[in-house]
Amino acid sequence: MFLRVYTGVGAWWSDLRTRALEDRGATAVEYALMLALIAIVIIAAVAFLGKATSNKFSTIGSGVNNA
Repeated sequence: MFLRVYTGVGAWWSDLRTRALEDRGATAVEYALMLALIAIVIIAAVAFLGKATSNKFSTIGSGVNNA
């Protein structure tokens, strides 16, 4: 049993080292970082626009109620 676990871990470690040295892995990481940054910008923009829109509707609603 120990030999099976040792061989499995050795194969996993070898595969991990091979993937770390490939250029495709680096490209995938770069795309993931770009995607994360774009998502952060979109979330920030939606939060800002949502708050601004909510304030504008509150102002309009108050004006309609007072008229």
